[in-house]
Amino acid sequence: MSEATYARTSPIPSYATLRKSRVGTFLRNSALVLVCAPLAACVSVERAPARAASRPPAPEFLSSPATEALALPFSEAARVGDLLFVSGQIGNLPGSLELAPGGIQAETQQTLDNIAAILARHGSSLDRVAKCTVFLLDMAEWPALNEIWVRTFHNKPARSALGASGLAKGARVEIECVAAAGD
Repeated sequence: MSEATYARTSPIPSYATLRKSRVGTFLRNSALVLVCAPLAACVSVERAPARAASRPPAPEFLSSPATEALALPFSEAARVGDLLFVSGQIGNLPGSLELAPGGIQAETQQTLDNIAAILARHGSSLDRVAKCTVFLLDMAEWPALNEIWVRTFHNKPARSALGASGLAKGARVEIECVAAAGD
């Protein structure tokens, strides 16, 4: 059905018709907004109250002598307000790019130890992690990763996981996270 035919036969006005009408002008300027889509029922949505224009805090890019010595092209973390965003970490031994020997569980433990050290350096901890993203080279290693995960995280942060076709330095796992920082 064409839009013109729909407009003549529908008891629900189209968005274009409503927008041109006085009712549409009133609704756009009021606390309620009327949302209409062709062939769908109208739904009222309360508009959020206007806030004074303020700039969000600027990101602060954080590093440490240990990670600077590795000459990586990214910060180990970034702070925005009271949130700390930790860059993806692999299971490399501290001060080197050599991976912890012993397979997925050893790499996972070292990765989480690396994240814990970064969080501690910048005013947070594993207990304050809100969200992690896990990249696995082989999704079949998910159960082995989870064994280490449940021993490390007692608060069960939100988590996403996905398989990757390759990770930095031949790692089997990479983890990034967001944590609360500050008071």
